[in-house]
Amino acid sequence: MLAVLALQPARAQNPHIAARLVAETPVPAPGGATAIALTMAPEKGWHGYWMNGGDAGFGLAVDWNLPEGVSVTPFRYPVPEALILFGMMNHVYEHPYALLADVRVDSKVMPGTDLTLTGIAHWLACTDKVCVPEKSVIAVALKAGDGTIAPTTRERFDAWRAKLPQPLDRAGAWERKGKMVRFGIPLPEGAAIDAPHLFLETQNVVDYPAPQEFSRNGNWIVVEAKAKGDAADVVQGLLKLGDGRGLAVRFAPGPVPTAGQAIATRGGGIDLTLFWSALGGAILGGLILNLMPCVFPILSLKALSLARSGGDARTAKIEALAYTAGAIVTALILGGALLALRAAGEQVGWAFQLQHPVSVLALLVLAIAITMNLLGAYELPSFGGGQALAEKSGAAGGFWTGALAAFVATPCSGPLLGAALGATLVLPAWAALPVFGGLGLGLGLPFLAIGFLPALRGRLPKPGPWMGRFRKWMALPMGLTALALAWLFWRQIGSGAQLVWPLVTVSMAVVLFAHYGAIQRGDRRSWLLVAAGLLFVGSLVGTVGDVARTNRTVDIAGTAYSPTTLAKARATGKPVFVYFTADWCLSCKANEAGAIDREAVQSAFAKKGVVTLVGDWTNGDPAITRTLAEHGRNSVPLYLWYAPGKPEPEILPQILTPGLLVGKAGG
Repeated sequence: MLAVLALQPARAQNPHIAARLVAETPVPAPGGATAIALTMAPEKGWHGYWMNGGDAGFGLAVDWNLPEGVSVTPFRYPVPEALILFGMMNHVYEHPYALLADVRVDSKVMPGTDLTLTGIAHWLACTDKVCVPEKSVIAVALKAGDGTIAPTTRERFDAWRAKLPQPLDRAGAWERKGKMVRFGIPLPEGAAIDAPHLFLETQNVVDYPAPQEFSRNGNWIVVEAKAKGDAADVVQGLLKLGDGRGLAVRFAPGPVPTAGQAIATRGGGIDLTLFWSALGGAILGGLILNLMPCVFPILSLKALSLARSGGDARTAKIEALAYTAGAIVTALILGGALLALRAAGEQVGWAFQLQHPVSVLALLVLAIAITMNLLGAYELPSFGGGQALAEKSGAAGGFWTGALAAFVATPCSGPLLGAALGATLVLPAWAALPVFGGLGLGLGLPFLAIGFLPALRGRLPKPGPWMGRFRKWMALPMGLTALALAWLFWRQIGSGAQLVWPLVTVSMAVVLFAHYGAIQRGDRRSWLLVAAGLLFVGSLVGTVGDVARTNRTVDIAGTAYSPTTLAKARATGKPVFVYFTADWCLSCKANEAGAIDREAVQSAFAKKGVVTLVGDWTNGDPAITRTLAEHGRNSVPLYLWYAPGKPEPEILPQILTPGLLVGKAGG
């Protein structure tokens, strides 16, 4: 393109691509790292370039003027677009984009030291007719401090990070075959690829404008392109998957599988094998969830309601369908919210609703109310005059019970639905939603079977005095659920004076439930309780969020995970064990108590010098969410073992045993 288009002198004033340097925190902590972003805003009709601009363009370079004790990593680029002009391929950005880098501050830097970054950035701006080398002085004021990040700034940077390609956890392979270069990319069979293109960071490997042929051979994507020049030993590339998604791939010399089934490069299709396997896995996982302790208290209420019906066929069918509908709708709402937040650039994963203490508090109030109802402290009227919301009969009761079961089932679903929910990371939104709905269908299958199979319905016990005793016994698991939610809420929000407002609010909610009957009888004074309760709840929403962000403390048997601590741990040459957990994840806590924290395991780790890193996802963490996604996970638990000298980790099973961990340590 430089030989065809007019090349103008370099511009320093009024560039056609406006560059601005911003920092994630103005007070980076000594001994740590912070992110900076160079935002690039092209004028209409102009474009900038990827690190390898293609046949003619070139990326951005910065001549830094750095303070002592400060270093800056190379900029990371979002996924580019392929643009052909005059028969030449260009790798470009035609819309605003941001380049990200890490700023590292030496631990010897004193707090309060001025760390202002300055530099001169050079880049190429082009239209379809003219190219202009441009430059600009970029700067951002920094001062050594505590590393505090404003929530709005974190959201902006998380949106930019979401557009970066995710590193593939395994190396690919490349080989030269005559006039062709062949690339093998290890990608699970069925992963969605829409209009793929392979961008190569390494120069002079392929003829850029030549067609690229994509095919699938099992768990490999095979790319064939026309060769150009001689490739180096290692080739760096970026596989564009579609919709702005991409995978950063490192190719090592080696045999590439033979070409398989051709992959269509036009959008809109999915691999049906992945879709059906993910949907089947979600249904099976939802079915198994009925046996998990976080769902059992809810199921006990519905079992009591079905027993009360005396096996009536029509009632059982209505409640079974309504219960299943409630579970499916709730799972779809949660899945839709998850996909929408991701599309907006948020770093969230499955069970995100339990990462905010307001949601946990709402469940806590509901669990207390249901427990008191089961104990007979009060009765709640319903649309048809029955029992409490989750216990009443009919379509309304069945629907809301199913909705509640699906809502509280998410903490238990991680180990059962890891692969199925992980597939939603690569499936388009319209295909990912049915996978979430499959979870709700699996939850409802037992009640569908009871409702529509007379043989099973006939095994239900007949109504009688035993139901009153059974109802009171069911207050025990529900009360234990309330205690577990109270513990989780305390862990999320902290202790001490910060708990005064939440405790007062819960107390007011309990008083409201106790006086609900008086309200229904027309006692106007009781409405004062409603007004007071609403005031408490309204003020709580903001208070709880602020306290949770500032007072979350975690007791962990290891170092807190971050990409920086992982890099430092691996640099020691010792084995590294990384596990991602959350206080609301029952299987996580079971693995910690039954395997990780066992004396034999800890002794073996200490003997071999194993470094343990813990990623706490209780209140959410964008860095952990990105790491989960990079390893095909949508939720916790995730266990990674980094052996010395190996570039990629081994993903351990989601159910751990002491013997497995001791064996990994070599003990």
